[in-house]
Amino acid sequence: MKKLLQINEYNTFLVDIKNQIKLSQQKAFNAVNQEMILLYFSIGAMIYKKQSELGWGAKVIDKLSFDILNEFPNMSGFSSRNLKLMVQFYKEYSSDEIVQPAVTQMESVKVQPIVAQNEQMRRFLEIPWTHNIILIQKVKDKELRYWYMEQTLQNGWSKDVLSLMIKSEVHKRAGNLVSNFKYILPPLDSDLVQQSFKDPYRFDFLTITEPFRERELENNLIKHMEKFLIELGSGFAFVGRQYKLEIGDDEFYIDLLFYHLKLRCFVVVELKKGKFKPEYSGQVNFYCNAVDSVLAQKDDKPTIGLILCQEKNEIVAEYSLKNMSQPIGISEYQLTEVLPKEFESSLPTIEMIENELKNNLEE
Repeated sequence: MKKLLQINEYNTFLVDIKNQIKLSQQKAFNAVNQEMILLYFSIGAMIYKKQSELGWGAKVIDKLSFDILNEFPNMSGFSSRNLKLMVQFYKEYSSDEIVQPAVTQMESVKVQPIVAQNEQMRRFLEIPWTHNIILIQKVKDKELRYWYMEQTLQNGWSKDVLSLMIKSEVHKRAGNLVSNFKYILPPLDSDLVQQSFKDPYRFDFLTITEPFRERELENNLIKHMEKFLIELGSGFAFVGRQYKLEIGDDEFYIDLLFYHLKLRCFVVVELKKGKFKPEYSGQVNFYCNAVDSVLAQKDDKPTIGLILCQEKNEIVAEYSLKNMSQPIGISEYQLTEVLPKEFESSLPTIEMIENELKNNLEE
């Protein structure tokens, strides 16, 4: 018994040491990253000032890149393209509303230091350079850009995931679902839970087309679990599919069961084909109650239900949740990105394509 306690004590101690090392590594990365961003901003400022004063063009940047790399052969990040990006970065964040009007002397070139006036715009110092470039090129609105910076920091998005999220306009979908969270959960929890889900979810990584069955949708989501988890968002851990619950003498099967590491609760996901029906809420409410009783630990928070359907009437969805005892959200899912109405009429019909091919063959 004493030996077992010593082993447990050591394992706990080892976890603490690992966490301390990870924290130190993160702090070191943040410090190095911030210094690099500051350097790039300063170099961008110096080049821009000279270009403005002396009319230097792109050829000078090419020569500058060659000479820097010749002087520092083991350093990366000073290609012609990256030097041009540094100039773009400086121009983006050198406005009076972002940088305090202070002046410093840097090798005969007076530039404004990157001193953010508010906490929002300091976020670009905390994310990697590549992420910064993606954001200034793809997100022009600075408030919206800040939102993506925050999400990148909170969720640990890679540059590819960040690009994917921007392309899918996740900012328009986050927290958009119909739910009863604010009536069931404490205020602080309900806001966090609401923002942890989306509406609609986009499953354009799937290859299935109409007509299909719910089980086929489920199979495809399982097959593309990595992309499915990215679309669900940070914190979701997959527990199982067709998860069996034995209640009394009966057996029930949950389509997909997850555990959310940040929310500290199970998430029941039911996949429905077609239009939302009110009876779905009762089914998921039952599943959530069952999971709370059978699977959840005493420290877990209430199980959350998520109903995914192809179409829903907002009012019907809201009414269906009114008397539910468990926190439930209702979202739509899309298999392919829907074309804007103005483009639909400009697309050729099947008949038009067939006629065109026929005419070409006859000619």
